[in-house]
Amino acid sequence: MSAVMQTEARAAQQAVQAYSRIEVTPIGVYIGAEVRCGNVKSIDDATIAEVRAAWLEHLVILIRGQQLTMEAQLAFSSRFGESEKSPQFAPVNPYISVISNVVENGKPIGSLGDGEAVWHTDMSNREIPPNGSFLHALEVPAAGGETGFLNMYHALETMSPDVRARIEGRTIRHDGGHNSGGIPRRGVIYHADHPIVRTHPETKRNALYLGRRPHASINGLPSAESEELLDQLWAHATRPEFAWHHSWKVGDILIWDNRCAMHHRNPFDGGARRIMHRSQVVGARPVFDPQAQPAQRSH
Repeated sequence: MSAVMQTEARAAQQAVQAYSRIEVTPIGVYIGAEVRCGNVKSIDDATIAEVRAAWLEHLVILIRGQQLTMEAQLAFSSRFGESEKSPQFAPVNPYISVISNVVENGKPIGSLGDGEAVWHTDMSNREIPPNGSFLHALEVPAAGGETGFLNMYHALETMSPDVRARIEGRTIRHDGGHNSGGIPRRGVIYHADHPIVRTHPETKRNALYLGRRPHASINGLPSAESEELLDQLWAHATRPEFAWHHSWKVGDILIWDNRCAMHHRNPFDGGARRIMHRSQVVGARPVFDPQAQPAQRSH
């Protein structure tokens, strides 16, 4: 880690937000914080408001030590917005995805297996992607399966002015033919066009909005130029020093803001069990507001 990054890390750890009902401790240099708020099944509206403020500030929040049924998880996540039906394998509850490699009676109990899930933003291939995702750990392997996150405000703010000039006002065609594990989807395939620079409707900040790299293209550019520019954007946004990876414990909940964060999953031993429950809340169509807060070089 460079001297500049070490200084930023210390500053992040020392930052004190005016929260009176919860404790918030930044984790990553650019993204992530642990929130201590007690049992999420019993917190009041004022506490939820502070948890939500921490989520908007840190983009990803970690809440540990929670034991939630599917119904309790939905009750909690719905306090952040309207619950949205699961787009993945949901054998029990239509609003809960089971993310797992476990096979019972010859059939998988969930989706995404044990392989790597590439950097992506959830459901960017939909016209209206979800605002937020909630992942609750029920069983985790002893090693592997970490989930990484990137701050897409930071990715835009540290981008060179000439590259920003090339992308502002342009859109990406987000392909929905494959999931984040690279597995082809069956049935109805959705594609959507979204602005490369997206304005967050609540923070009014601009963020890079890339979706996922495979099968993407920039509208209005020749194929070779689109590929070159996308490669450049992805190489910058996914620099290893920008990322924070979370090592899971049973009872953890991670909540991330799909409007300004990307995530990734490391592979793990297929002989180990990993079971997660995922829920999401309804979002809004991505837009770019030219009058929104401009991205500025901060490093």
